[in-house]
Amino acid sequence: MSRKRFPSKRPGLGQRNTRQRDVILDVICSARGPLTAAGILPRAAKRIRGIGIATIYRTIKLLLEQERISAVILPTGETRYEAQGLEHHHHFQCTRCGQVFCMDFCPFTKSGFARLPRGFRVESHSVTTYGKCPECGK
Repeated sequence: MSRKRFPSKRPGLGQRNTRQRDVILDVICSARGPLTAAGILPRAAKRIRGIGIATIYRTIKLLLEQERISAVILPTGETRYEAQGLEHHHHFQCTRCGQVFCMDFCPFTKSGFARLPRGFRVESHSVTTYGKCPECGK
């Protein structure tokens, strides 16, 4: 799965792309997995001096409204952000460092859903697996 993907939605009426927005979108789209606002900040700060967390939050709100990014709500309730329009995928969270990675495969198949009790019909699903990432597993 190609991670660096810029959703095609354009800014809304009266809004223009700014360098800060472009950098924040690039940080989110080029990440190996969904990021928290606090995780976006140091990556964006390497490219834009003096950027603050308020700018990150305002930009996240705008990018969500423009449907250029998606919110990923983990089972813990934590919200992270990733590029909009990614292929169907699930997430893996390292229990040691807390980093979340995208898994580019689905462990479930339609045949697996066929085992549901009669009358149930799956419309969507979300899976987060937990364990140690390669770096923490050493």
